[in-house]
Amino acid sequence: MTNTPDHDDILPATRLVTAGRREEWTGTPGRPGAVVNPAVWRASTHLYPDMASLRAGGANADGEFYYGRRGGPTQWALAEALTQIEPGAAGTVLYPSGVAAIAGALLTVLRPGDVLLMTDNAYEPSRVMGRGLLKDFGVETRWFDPLDIPAFEAAICERTRAVLLEAPGSLTMDVQDVPTLCAIARARGLVSVIDNTWASPLGFAALAHGADISVMSLTKHVSGHSDVMMGSASAGEDWYQALRKRAQGLGLVVSPDDASLMLRGLRTMAVRLERETASALAIAQWLEARPEVARVLCPMLPGSPGHKHWRRDFTGGCGLFSFVFRGGDAASRDRFIDALALFGIGYSFGGFESLATPVDPATIRTASAWPLAGMDSADRFGVRLAVGLEDPADLIADIEQALAAAIER
Repeated sequence: MTNTPDHDDILPATRLVTAGRREEWTGTPGRPGAVVNPAVWRASTHLYPDMASLRAGGANADGEFYYGRRGGPTQWALAEALTQIEPGAAGTVLYPSGVAAIAGALLTVLRPGDVLLMTDNAYEPSRVMGRGLLKDFGVETRWFDPLDIPAFEAAICERTRAVLLEAPGSLTMDVQDVPTLCAIARARGLVSVIDNTWASPLGFAALAHGADISVMSLTKHVSGHSDVMMGSASAGEDWYQALRKRAQGLGLVVSPDDASLMLRGLRTMAVRLERETASALAIAQWLEARPEVARVLCPMLPGSPGHKHWRRDFTGGCGLFSFVFRGGDAASRDRFIDALALFGIGYSFGGFESLATPVDPATIRTASAWPLAGMDSADRFGVRLAVGLEDPADLIADIEQALAAAIER
């Protein structure tokens, strides 16, 4: 790139292609020309030209060489690119996984004696963190119904320090009113952290809608190829510096090789998300008409919990959604999943391949009920589908034959 564009003046899909490609990271200083991708800089030791430079130590900022634990051009390019696609972000911190990013954000915000309010539809590892890691550090976690705003407001006490949101929820796909919850939190002096992995900044500008810290599992959409793990946390200047300081104190660093793979995936994320979203919507609409299905939980569908919030606040979706069987039991649900030929069984999403996992939220809900209001109590067992890049007609045919296998005895 001979010229660096002003990323405030171009659209998100263009930002994905151009972000993080500084000339000093894609070329040789003092020489014309450059490569398309930042090189993989593998280095633990950064050398200084003289003792004065060593004593100066370098500014603690991306782009300043110091020591490998603070990263190098490959990691800096990825962090800068993620910052440039997150409206309102001053910087981004990288972590070895999405769970590490959630932990890094919460350990930055919380102190012993604090109370964390966590949405009841949160990712299961976040719930485990609340019961384990945070408890061990003297933090009390309390859960709240993501769709009950008065109950959320009533749950805030003098020790409450932060709220962890997730929109939509990991299994039940209910979309909470993020701007309202964040506004309440800010008015009461709380810090809002949101897991924004489902939509990414391309589909939901979390900071622009009031969140203080936006976390992503880059393992999903940014990677896109199911071959690398990483997480990120983006924030405005104050919280970004606090996140950076805590991550450095914990000695967290990501591999430049992994950062390079993430940069590769980032460039095609928009077109992959567009394809996955369209396919998922087609499959969700098909499932709605099936007699075996009691409820399709897809934020993009009218009638899905919180759809009005998705329609108002989101500009995109993804391939992840759930559906609930009409009656049935765990055994028939397992037969359905086992019969699928084009869906792998595995805990992830956002890759090029489709996946299916069982859903049984009744076992993890704390502050809200399952099944949802309006559903029969027998309609308990569900499946979460992560739709990939296969042809949706083939995926629908696969689901159809698996539904037939599920009811066979």
